[in-house]
Amino acid sequence: MRELAVQAFVTLDGVMQAPGGPEEDPSGGFSAGGWSVPYWDDVIEQSMGEAMGRPFDLVLGRKTYEIFAAHWPHAEGPGAEVLNDATKHVASTTLTELEWENSNLIEGDVAEGVGRLKEADGPELQVHGSANLIQILLANDLVDEVRVLIYPVVVGPGKRLFGDGTIARAFELTGSEVAPSGVIIATFRRAGEVEVGSFAFDEPTEAEVARRKGLAERS
Repeated sequence: MRELAVQAFVTLDGVMQAPGGPEEDPSGGFSAGGWSVPYWDDVIEQSMGEAMGRPFDLVLGRKTYEIFAAHWPHAEGPGAEVLNDATKHVASTTLTELEWENSNLIEGDVAEGVGRLKEADGPELQVHGSANLIQILLANDLVDEVRVLIYPVVVGPGKRLFGDGTIARAFELTGSEVAPSGVIIATFRRAGEVEVGSFAFDEPTEAEVARRKGLAERS
């Protein structure tokens, strides 16, 4: 079974919407598009090059597919070549034809379709952008690795990497680096169930008992 990795740019408050420009995704009135651009540096470029330097297929939501398809077939350079040559699996209920070369529609239920892709032979599956699709993948426990670039900026409301439907899971940090621009580049692998504990006294104080009783009455 091949693995699925999410590659995402996120703000300090967890927003991943429209990192590359105001026109990428202004849905919901989002007005901070392009928040990642001022922080780009050689370390980030190298990190992205390494992630895309291994064999991979792309799994994309419709909006990200349309953004990529309007840009990369008309661009030049190693990054454009890699993305144009990669196989693109697209989750959409509205698109019927995909003009970008090497693109295929995921048939039927998205989660089931991605599950079939994971079970098939082939290279690593990478998800870039695709905030809505990521929520489906997280809710169905299909994500093996999360590669995040965390930017030192807060933008407020917007599409977030981890939404309300995310299944609780523990992750292990397997690599990290801080770029000169202040961006934290980190890789997390799924590590099983969430473990919990408590710093409370074995025998709660009277004040703690009263606090808990108040919480229960107010809930």
